[in-house]
Amino acid sequence: MASIEAIRKEGENIVFVFESAFPAPIKVDQSIAHNGVCLTVTRVIVQTPEAVIYEVVAVEETLSKTDLKFWKNGQYVNTELCMKAGDRLDGHFVQGHVDTTGIVSEITERDGSWLFHFQFDRKFAHLLVDRGSVTVNGVSLTVVDAGDTEFTVTIIPYTFENTVFRFLEKGDTVNLEFDILGKYMHRFYQLNPERG
Repeated sequence: MASIEAIRKEGENIVFVFESAFPAPIKVDQSIAHNGVCLTVTRVIVQTPEAVIYEVVAVEETLSKTDLKFWKNGQYVNTELCMKAGDRLDGHFVQGHVDTTGIVSEITERDGSWLFHFQFDRKFAHLLVDRGSVTVNGVSLTVVDAGDTEFTVTIIPYTFENTVFRFLEKGDTVNLEFDILGKYMHRFYQLNPERG
């Protein structure tokens, strides 16, 4: 995770300053996912073996489709570096290209896990299937139940402790990215209805 150290407006854009303990050096032009939103490092302010402080800029297009406009100083966000070519693929393909936001509608603590319910816009329902993949705030997850306007995921203790899921409350806004394979399939059948 990274903490938001500063936020400032620059015209229609918002500049965020983050502090994180990335194990590898961070450099300008590098893409880093922040709560699932792919943002480019525009300035490295301080870099030591223990921590790095860096800036990113969010433009209007990003602000309109994500929850970045609600972020506050001191807030923690999930962070993830881009995959290196040749690395092992775990989970599903996550691009950091957020489709929309959702709302935490319910959190149920179970004996050893948490069931999270998320409400979302019905127009994205065709991109969710039971046991399919979805990304919530940059975390690749398996869908338990896919409804028309709500879906659920189960969070294991490791994920709960190492991501911002432990800070989420009912009513919070989250970033949603749906499975790219589902998007391509939907587009294919839109353009080729005779194949459906």
